[in-house]
Amino acid sequence: MANKNQTSPTTEDRYEPSRLELAWQSKWRKLGLDKTKQPTKHQGRFYALSMFPYPSGTLHMGHVRNYVITDVIARFQRMQGFAVLHPMGWDSFGLPAENAAIERNIDPSIWTKTNIAQMKKQLKRLGLSIDWDREITTCNPDYYKWTQYIFLKLYNSGLAYQKEALVNWDPIDKTVLANEQVDPNGRSWRSGAIVERKKLKQWFLKITEYAESLREGLTGLPNWPEKVKSMQKNWIGKSVGTEFNFLISDNPRITVKVFTTRPDTIHGATYLVISPEHPDLSSLTHIDNVEEVKQFCLDVSSMTIIERTAEDKPKNGVPLGTSVINPINGESIPLWTADYVLADYGTGAVMAVPAHDNRDYIFALKYNLEIKSVINNQGTETDTPLKEAYTEEGILFNSGIYSGLNSKEARSKITADAVKKGFGKSKTQFKLRDWLISRQRFWGCPIPIVNCPKCGPVAVDYRELPIKLPDQTIIDKNKVSPLDKYDDWKSTLCPKCGEPSYRETDTMDTFMCSSWYFLRYTDANNENEPFSKISQNIWMPVSQYVGGIEHAILHLLYSRFMSHALHDLGMLEEKEPFANLLTQGMVQGITYKNRLTGKYLKPSEVNTDGEPCEKNTGEQIDILFEKMSKSKYNGVNPSTVIDKYGADTARMFILFKAPPEKDLEWDQADVEGQYRFLNRIWRLTRRYKINSSEEYKYSQLQKDLKSLSFNKDEKSLRRCTHTAIRNICQDLTESNQFNTAISELMKLTNSILEYKTENNKLVKDEALSVLVLLLAPFAPHISDQIWSDFGYKNSVHVEHWPLVDETALVQDTYELVVQIAGKVRGKIELEVGIENELIEKIVKESPIGKKWLVDKKVKRVISVPGKIINFVI
Repeated sequence: MANKNQTSPTTEDRYEPSRLELAWQSKWRKLGLDKTKQPTKHQGRFYALSMFPYPSGTLHMGHVRNYVITDVIARFQRMQGFAVLHPMGWDSFGLPAENAAIERNIDPSIWTKTNIAQMKKQLKRLGLSIDWDREITTCNPDYYKWTQYIFLKLYNSGLAYQKEALVNWDPIDKTVLANEQVDPNGRSWRSGAIVERKKLKQWFLKITEYAESLREGLTGLPNWPEKVKSMQKNWIGKSVGTEFNFLISDNPRITVKVFTTRPDTIHGATYLVISPEHPDLSSLTHIDNVEEVKQFCLDVSSMTIIERTAEDKPKNGVPLGTSVINPINGESIPLWTADYVLADYGTGAVMAVPAHDNRDYIFALKYNLEIKSVINNQGTETDTPLKEAYTEEGILFNSGIYSGLNSKEARSKITADAVKKGFGKSKTQFKLRDWLISRQRFWGCPIPIVNCPKCGPVAVDYRELPIKLPDQTIIDKNKVSPLDKYDDWKSTLCPKCGEPSYRETDTMDTFMCSSWYFLRYTDANNENEPFSKISQNIWMPVSQYVGGIEHAILHLLYSRFMSHALHDLGMLEEKEPFANLLTQGMVQGITYKNRLTGKYLKPSEVNTDGEPCEKNTGEQIDILFEKMSKSKYNGVNPSTVIDKYGADTARMFILFKAPPEKDLEWDQADVEGQYRFLNRIWRLTRRYKINSSEEYKYSQLQKDLKSLSFNKDEKSLRRCTHTAIRNICQDLTESNQFNTAISELMKLTNSILEYKTENNKLVKDEALSVLVLLLAPFAPHISDQIWSDFGYKNSVHVEHWPLVDETALVQDTYELVVQIAGKVRGKIELEVGIENELIEKIVKESPIGKKWLVDKKVKRVISVPGKIINFVI
C-alpha cells in the first residue's frame, strides 16, 4: 500500500512528460507497487503474461504493443481487487548470440547480458507494472538447471529418447530444425536457407503420445482465437482409417503396411508406392532395378519436402521390379518408389488408387499404370474413360461382395473383415511428429546425458545439475565451435559404471527453455525445485497470455505438450497452461518500394512531391504499410517517441489506433493526437482540488453524493460518468477492446468540459476522479500526478476500480424524433413513462405539430417507444 502521506513528485502547470514520468517511476519503485503479493484467503488471483522477448538489444514497436496491452490488463485487475502476478524475463539462448559473438569476437554471454540490461532500461521507461524480483533469464545456470531437470524427468519416464532419423538440416546455421521450424516453402524459419534432409542421431520428445490429448484439449479453450486452435488442430492432423498388410509376391514373410482413410477403394489399388527412405527399400528392390533405384534416391535426397509434396510439382518414381498381393482380392500389383511419399508420414507406404485420388491419377497417367474405377454415384461401370479422379463417396462396383454398398457401409465392413481375417486393423493416425530437440550449437542448454561406450546413454544424477556450458568460447573458422570441440568439457565418467565417457554434445532447442518458463515465474527464486506445487496451484493457469500469432504452432503447442506431460508426471494440477490467449497484430510502418525492382528505400531516397519516385533514378515507387523491419527502413524507435511525447502518449497511441488483434499502421499524426488529448486532460485538471482534507478519499466522495438530489445538467454528467465506468469495464473484461475504452475516456472528458461551474461541484469532483481512475491503466504516470494534485493521498494505482451507480444511468427524460410523412421535422424532450395517447397530443400541440400538421388529415401514427414517432398524412 502506498504511503498515504506521499507527496507529488511534480506540481508543474505545463505537461512535461519526461520529467513527470521518471519521477513517478522512482516513486513506484520506492513504494514497491509492482511487487507480487500472495492472495489472501478470499482474494482472487490474476496471472498476466506477455510472451518473453529474445534480448536483441533494441526494443521495437511490436514489443511495445505486446507489453503495454498486458500492462493495462494487469493494472486493471489490480484495481479490481485481484492479487496480480505480472513478471518478465528473457528467452536468451539461440543463434543470434552466436552470430554476434562471431562478429564481435566476444563470448555470447557478454553480448546477451549487455542487451538484457539495455532492453530492461527501455522497458522500464514505458512504466510497465512488472515484478522484476521474478525476472528469469534462460541462459543463466540457475534457470537451465531446471530445464535439464525437466528433461531428465521426461527421459526417465520414457518421453525423451535418441534415435537415428532423417532430419531437417539448415546449411547456413549448420544445425537441425524441428518440422515446425521449416516454413511452407521449405526454408529455415530463421536463416531462410533451403532446408536439406540428413540422417543423424538426434534427441526427440514424444509429443506424439499426446496428440489426442492436445487435440481434445483445444475444445476446453473457449477464450483462444479460433484461428490459433484451427492451426494447431490441422498441425496435429488426426486421421481415422484402416491399416492393411500387403504381402510381397515372391516372399510372403515380408509385409508392407499401408494406412488409408478410404478402405472402400482398396479394390481399385493398382500399384503400391513406398518412400525412397523406407527402411525395407533395398530388400524390396529386384536386383535388376538396384542401380536405377539408387540413382533415383540420390536425386530425391537433394529435394525439399515442399518440392516433393506440393500439388503443382511433378510426381516422379521408379519401379522396384517386385510386386505385392492385394489382401482383399489376391491380385498382384507392382511396387514402386516415388518422391511424393515421405518416410516419416504414416507407414511410409501408399496404396495407390489412381481412379479415386488425384495425385495417384497423375502418377498413373505419367507412367502408364492401370486405372481401375470401383466407386461412382451410380454404382455401375461406365464406358466413358475417366478424365480425372473421382474422389467423392459413392456406391461400390467391381468390388466383389462389397459391390452395391455405399462408401460408409463398405469402409465399416471391409475393415471388420480385414480384422477378422488378419490382414488389417482399424487405426487412428496423426500428422504430428515427435519434437526434435537436438541442436548442433554452442549457445543452448546442454543435454544432461553421458554417452558411455559400455552402458550407452546414461542420465546425469539430478544432484549434478546444472551441467554448465564451458567457461570459454572457442570462435574458429567464422563460427562458434559446437560442444563437440571442447575436449576437457565433454570428457567425464559414466554415472553408472564409472568408465571414461563423454557428455552429450548437442544442446537443446531454445523452444525447450520457453516451453515451461511461465511455470518458473510462479516460484522464480526457489532453489530446491523448478516450482512448488503450492505456487503453481495459486497462479496457474496463466489468466491472460499475450503474444503474436506466429507462435501458434511452435511455442504454444510445445508449451501445451509440456504442461500435459508435467501434469501426468504429478508436477502440475492444470493440464492447459493458458486460460485466455490474445494474439496481437503487427505494427506496420510506412514503406517505400521501387515498383520495378522491389527494392526497399530509405525515406531520404524518396521524392514524394508530385508523383512519388526514387530520387536517384526517377523510377516510380509504391508507398504502402508493411511490418516494421530494419531491412525495410520503416521502423520507429520507441525511445524517440518517448523522448518527444512521453511513455503515456506512446501507450495511448498503441492502444487506440487499432483493435489489439488487428495490424496497426503507425502514423505520427495519430501519436500527436493522443499527446493533445493528454494535454487536454492536464489543462482540465490543473490546480483543481477535490478536497483539502488530509484524509479525504474517493470512497468518502461517493458517500457525500448519496445524500444529494441533482438537476438536469448534474444528472447528465453523472450519467456520462457511470456510462464510462460500465462500458470501459466491459471493454477490459469481455473483449480487450482498448481502442473503444479510450474513446469512452474522450467522451467523458468532453462532458466534463461542458459542465457549467454553477452546478454542484461534487458532481464534477466525481466525474474528474472517475476520469483519472479509468485513465490510470492506460496512462499511469499522468494519472498518478493528477490524482495526487487533486489532494488524494494514496497512489491512484492502489485505488479500487469505480463501481457503477445504476441509479445514475436512469434517464428521466429522452428526446423523441418527430417525423411527418416520413421526414424528420424536429425533436422534443419528454419525460419517461408518458402514455402514447398523451405523446401524440403533446406533439400535435408542440411548435413542430402546429407548423407541419395544421390542416392535415392524419391517417395513422407509427411510433417506436422512446425513440421516434411518425405521422402518416
